[in-house]
Amino acid sequence: MHKLAAGNWKMNGTPSALAEVAALLAAHPAPGCQMLLCPPATLLAQMAWAARGTPLLLGAQDCHAKASGAHTGDISAMMLEEAGASHVIVGHSERRSDHAETDAAVNAKAAAAARAGLIAIVCIGETEAERNAGATLDVIGRQLDGSLPEGATAANIVVAYEPVWAIGTGRTPTLAEIAEVHGFIRTRLSGQIGAEAAGVRLLYGGSVKPSNAAEIFALPHVDGALVGGASLKAADFGAIVAALSAA
Repeated sequence: MHKLAAGNWKMNGTPSALAEVAALLAAHPAPGCQMLLCPPATLLAQMAWAARGTPLLLGAQDCHAKASGAHTGDISAMMLEEAGASHVIVGHSERRSDHAETDAAVNAKAAAAARAGLIAIVCIGETEAERNAGATLDVIGRQLDGSLPEGATAANIVVAYEPVWAIGTGRTPTLAEIAEVHGFIRTRLSGQIGAEAAGVRLLYGGSVKPSNAAEIFALPHVDGALVGGASLKAADFGAIVAALSAA
C-alpha cells in the first residue's frame, strides 16, 4: 500500500502559486510516498503541465455526479480527468455544510469519479457538538455507510477522516482519539467491502502540520494525511511528506 500525502488548496491559489509546486518538487524529486495536490479547478490544467514527468499527482476538490448536462458552474469527473486529475475529493465537510451535501450526494459523486477513472477521496467527520455528545462513532459509521458507492474498492476509494472541529482551527484530537476512529473505520469497511478494506488508505485531516505529523503517522491505520493550509507552502507540505515517507 502506497501512503498518501494529499494537499487541499481549497479556494486559494493563482498562477504565481505554481512556484510553490516547483519548490516542492525540487525538494522532493523522489518522495517515499505518493504526493498529491488538489488545487482550485482554475489551476488544475496548468499544474498538470508543470508537474508532467514528476511524481506529483493531481486532484480536484469536487465533481458533479452527472457526466454532462445543464449544470451551470459544475464540472464533471470526466472533465477533471481530462484536465490532468487522478483523484477528486468528495464530501468534504465544507461542501457538506456550505452546500448541504448529503451522504447520498457524496455517494453519487464518488460513483461518478470511479466511472471516470478517478480515485475518490471520501471525507467523513463529526462536528464539535457530535463529539461532545459522544456520537462520533455513530456519525462516522452513518457517513461511511451512506457515502461509499457500490463497487468501492481499494483501487478507487480513499477515506479521509476529518473531525470538523479540528479543520483550520489549530486544534487536533488526541492520538488516542485519532487511533480509535481510524480503527473503527477499518473495521466498518471490512463489513462493507470485505477483504478489500485492508488495502483502502485511511487519511487523517484536521490541523496536520510539520510539528505533529510524525506522531500522527505512527498510529495504526493512518496511511497518510489530507492537509489544508499547510499544503499551500512547499516548506510546510514538504516536511509533512518527509514525515510520512519516514513513517
